[in-house]
Amino acid sequence: MSVTNNKPETITNQPTSTWFASWFDTPYYHILYKDRDYTEAQLFMDNLTQYLNLPEEAKILDLACGKGRHAIYLNSLGYDVTGADLSENSIKEASQFANEKLHFKVHDMRETCDEKYDAIFNLFTSFGYFENDADNFKTLKAIHNSLTETGFACIDFMNVDYVLENLVPEEIKTVEGINFHLKRYLKDGHIFKEITFEADGQNFHFTEKVQALRLEDFEQMMEEAGIYLLDIFGDYKLRKFYKNQSERLIMLFK
Repeated sequence: MSVTNNKPETITNQPTSTWFASWFDTPYYHILYKDRDYTEAQLFMDNLTQYLNLPEEAKILDLACGKGRHAIYLNSLGYDVTGADLSENSIKEASQFANEKLHFKVHDMRETCDEKYDAIFNLFTSFGYFENDADNFKTLKAIHNSLTETGFACIDFMNVDYVLENLVPEEIKTVEGINFHLKRYLKDGHIFKEITFEADGQNFHFTEKVQALRLEDFEQMMEEAGIYLLDIFGDYKLRKFYKNQSERLIMLFK
C-alpha cells in the first residue's frame, strides 16, 4: 500500500509499514476529519450504553480510539475506560486527559488484551484495514477473548451497499487552508480513498483502503469464531438495519 510524500526518507521505504500506521499518525489525518459530527457520536454512545444496560463503573475498551474523544466522553458518563490505538502519536495526545478511570495505551487490535472488559467498542469503521483476511478473523477472536463472561462487543462499520450507492468519485475538501483532493472507488473487494494535497511546502499522497465487508461476511467470520451475533442496527439511533438504505452496519455480539 503506497503512502508517499516527496521526502526520500519517507516511511514508505520501510517494508513493514502499513498505510494506516503512517496516515493515522500524521497531523493531516486529523485536520481532514476534524469536522466529524461528534454530537452524533455522543448520542450513539448514550444509546449504546443504555441499550446494553451497562452497570455503573463498567470497564469499557474503546478499540482504535484515535485521540480518545469518545473514550473521554464514555469516561464522563462514569465508566472505567481504556482507549487503545496503534497510533503512538494519537495515544500520546489522548494521554493528557488520562485519570484513574481513563487510561490509554498503544495496542494492536489483533492481539488479545491482558485484562477483560464488560464492553468493547470498535467505532466508526475501524475494522477491515488489514491486507490479510486472516487478520480480520484474528481481530474478532481477540475482541471476543478480551470480554468478560457477561461482556458485549460492538463493531460499528460502514454499510457497503449504501456507501457504493452514494459514492462521490472525486471532490476537493478545503480544511485549514489545505485543499485535499479526494478520489474514491471500489477495486478488488476494497473501497479506496486516495488523498492528495500540498502542505508545509511538500506534496503528499495517501491511500485509505478498507475491505468492502458486508453483513454476510461478518456473519460467516463470527460463526467460524464461535461468536454470537445478538443485534444488528442501521444507524446511531439504533434503528433497524436495511441493506440498501441504512448508513451504518452496527453489530452487537458476545
